[in-house]
Amino acid sequence: MKSPFTGKEMSIVKEWRTMSFRKEKFKVLFHTYICQDTNEQFEDDAFAQLNYNQLVNQYRVKYSIPFPEQIISIRQKYNLSAAKMSEILGFGTNGYRQYEGGEVPNQSNAKLIQLAEDPNEFKKLVSYCTVLEHKFVEKTNRTVENLLEHKKKHKFERQLENYFFGTCLANSLTGFKTPDFNKFSEMVIFFTEKLEPWKTKLNKLLFYADFMMYKQLGFSISGVQYRAIPMGPVPNNFNSIFEYLANKDEVDVYYTYFADGGVGEQFKPNSNKTFNKELFNETELQILDWVAEKFKNTSTNEIIEISHQENAWIENAEENKLIDYNYSFDLKAL
Repeated sequence: MKSPFTGKEMSIVKEWRTMSFRKEKFKVLFHTYICQDTNEQFEDDAFAQLNYNQLVNQYRVKYSIPFPEQIISIRQKYNLSAAKMSEILGFGTNGYRQYEGGEVPNQSNAKLIQLAEDPNEFKKLVSYCTVLEHKFVEKTNRTVENLLEHKKKHKFERQLENYFFGTCLANSLTGFKTPDFNKFSEMVIFFTEKLEPWKTKLNKLLFYADFMMYKQLGFSISGVQYRAIPMGPVPNNFNSIFEYLANKDEVDVYYTYFADGGVGEQFKPNSNKTFNKELFNETELQILDWVAEKFKNTSTNEIIEISHQENAWIENAEENKLIDYNYSFDLKAL
């Protein structure tokens, strides 16, 4: 960004500031540009959004307020419009749509939205709304019953996801996203199609993609937690996840046995599965492409050494700790 006073390129300044949201104070790594000649500081739209996201994310976590993606998904599973959800929950006409767009619900409305996530509770909320037409109520109740039946049939998959990711809510260890197994699986498929990486390199590609996204917008892509181990940052429970994906024929894994007794695992595309870009927004797709291009010619040993230069690994490796996404702001490789 160029200075409006001198026309010269400005430097980026990052400093911890205390900011307020709804009378609550939180620490934010504030991003601005500074004009070296005048010492004036400026935010562009991207930095303004990043600073705001950091602030509001902490407020949402503190009061268990759902994030926009969760709010959208709750409505979509009932196949309803935002206006109809507002009507059922007793919000203003545009209330639900505004919450989907990023406005933060008050705590009372947040509790109603969370209650609506449970099909049984949502059915009750529909019955309490006396202005709905009878045909609409019948149709919605059928949708609810189908969801409950689907829930029974896919109980094992839900238990498996809980095993992989835990029951963690969105927080700074998930990049303020609820862990999304489908999205993470597609990230694995993306890098497999692009680079056919060895497992250790794949782990680093996933780490850099999620953390690069957080660096730009204050949200990760997948919501997956990462842990610092001797070989660098890795998705938590990565071995179990990769084994499951291979067994489902999402990817193929080829084993190479080395003279020193080691075993290498290389990921290659499965002919029956292709990357589904529809699960990702434009920014996420750009970051996936950028990371693949950045490291396409980087060997496994090289990317391990690169990841070992990151404070995200240096400050957490000794105890194999989970890595806070705030380390994304000082990534050296990106």
